[in-house]
Amino acid sequence: MPLHNPRRPGGFFTTGRRAAATGLSFAAAVTLLATPATAAPTSSIPTSSTELQGSIEGLPGGSLGSATGSLPGAGQSENEGLYEGSVQVVDGEADDPETLTGQVFDDVNKNSTLDGDEAGIEGVQVSNGVDVVITDAEGRYELPVREHFTAFATQPAGYQVPVDSQNFAQFSYNHSPEGSTDLKFGGLEPTGETPKAVNFPMAKSAQTALPEQTCPVASDTQTYDKEEVEYARKGAVADLMARNDYASCGLLLLGDNVGDDLSLNPDLRELYENANGPIRALPGNHDMDYDAKDDEQALDTYRQAFGAPYYSYEVGETHFVSLDNIIYKGAKEDGKNGGYTEAITDEQLEWLKNDLESVDPGKRIVVNAHAPIVNYSGVVTDNATELYDILAEFPNATTIGGHTHTLEHLRKGDKSADWAKDGVDELPVDQIVAGAVSGSWYSGELNENGVPHAYTSDAAEPGVLTLELAGNELTDYYTVRNEPQDRQFLTGLNSPSWREWAEKAQKWQDDKKEGDGPGPVETDVITSDELGKDSWLTTSFFSGATNSDVKIALDGGEAVDAEHTQPFTGEALNKGWEFTDPVSASHNLSSTGAVAQSSPHLWRIALPEDLEAGEHTADITATDSYGNEYTETFTFTVSGEGEGE
Repeated sequence: MPLHNPRRPGGFFTTGRRAAATGLSFAAAVTLLATPATAAPTSSIPTSSTELQGSIEGLPGGSLGSATGSLPGAGQSENEGLYEGSVQVVDGEADDPETLTGQVFDDVNKNSTLDGDEAGIEGVQVSNGVDVVITDAEGRYELPVREHFTAFATQPAGYQVPVDSQNFAQFSYNHSPEGSTDLKFGGLEPTGETPKAVNFPMAKSAQTALPEQTCPVASDTQTYDKEEVEYARKGAVADLMARNDYASCGLLLLGDNVGDDLSLNPDLRELYENANGPIRALPGNHDMDYDAKDDEQALDTYRQAFGAPYYSYEVGETHFVSLDNIIYKGAKEDGKNGGYTEAITDEQLEWLKNDLESVDPGKRIVVNAHAPIVNYSGVVTDNATELYDILAEFPNATTIGGHTHTLEHLRKGDKSADWAKDGVDELPVDQIVAGAVSGSWYSGELNENGVPHAYTSDAAEPGVLTLELAGNELTDYYTVRNEPQDRQFLTGLNSPSWREWAEKAQKWQDDKKEGDGPGPVETDVITSDELGKDSWLTTSFFSGATNSDVKIALDGGEAVDAEHTQPFTGEALNKGWEFTDPVSASHNLSSTGAVAQSSPHLWRIALPEDLEAGEHTADITATDSYGNEYTETFTFTVSGEGEGE
């Protein structure tokens, strides 16, 4: 189930390559030595550590290596249809106040107004959130008016909806005659009665019709204050703003865009306003009006700032669906957060059926939702099986989620005892969990770039997921914040002495850091007397999945297959310090941050009992689901018996 949101208790401290906590009662000395290699760049994203060295002084502790293969792909750097504009709401009394009417039109002069010589666009889907109609030969539509609803048009490939002055896509109209009830952050402004017409402008775009698309997904920016806004700006947001490969597909913000304080919505919009393409957003459980009486009004402030909370659009040969799968329970008597469930409302499921009715079953479908449908520890969305029933006719569907601040590549056919008990015997579609811009909620010590390490609970780092589309084919890659593309590993030594340290450190954390901590620890040193006693060299391979291949060669010897600690063959969650990456856990246990004691992308090999004292190397070669190969050389030390204790 989703992790609770840990908040950092205080300040941060700067660390170097050998990360050490200062100002605390103990330190975690985490040594991460690796030999970088060079890979030829294939897009605007650096693919190797050497390419990035000149732009960032002092990389934070982690693994460097090389990447070969087809990633990153080439996206679209231009979009001729992109223009600033808005949905046209025609003032005046509607002929029938129970019917919303209007046109979807080709906005040739890009003035957001249906002029006499501009033609309607036939065959476009328009919805009131439940019903879906298709425009006629003149681009006209009619929809029943619902209470407190948002109408929206589905952008077809070959067209581009307008964006506002901060690059957020404009394709929806909020209808709320009286506006929101008294909400702390404003909610919806009154719209008055049904307008005479609502017209949806679009401009032709050759780029949105191309089969090759690059589509970044930024999940859980989740800034709770201005300081964290600046951490985001210096981190993954800076990486996105430096890219020029997603002009046609655009950027998707996957929810928990802010952290409860909706007055930060303007800051969030300003953070991303220089994106290379149109921005679309989804709401998360931290984007809600907590003082709303029920779920119906819980997203009113979100809707005012960003528009429709669920919708669809097409780019290239892909049909994108964005769902809101957070249902608010309503405010407590004191007006505070009343809690939520992760589920898809009945009306959304009805809309989804209607939306997909005219979509070719063989088409690529990407279903985005803030909460994943499942994650590696269990079923997250309560009515997952209802969604899977709808998607059963679409064999090329993939679901994308955030929310849990984890990075996961779960594959169709994977099995888990924890899913089975909730009715999912076998994963029917691929599920990707997109990591997090905030990592583990901006926790931990500062790295040398001035942002928190924020290692995630499952042993990944803050960053951004990117989908690569080529016709009906979908691949993806994950880019760690402020790092080259080849940064895909966290590698260390999991030994009995480390696990003993971790247990003490966790107790210290549970006791609110009272008293002395358990002392320093190293994750690249092991004593000779620990060899052969459940001691492993572990590597967290960020892009790893059940169809990945990870091999490790010690000291130039023959490479052996590493053991995947969570193989998804029907077993329950493997949880414990023996299934934990020691690098991220040492950082988080020595400061702040979540530690799950499990991971869907951890591999390990047992360290041989006959390793001699001294320095050793491990050459790691990992191949992801799409054939992209990553390598790393990790250096570690075997000390004499008892020397490391």
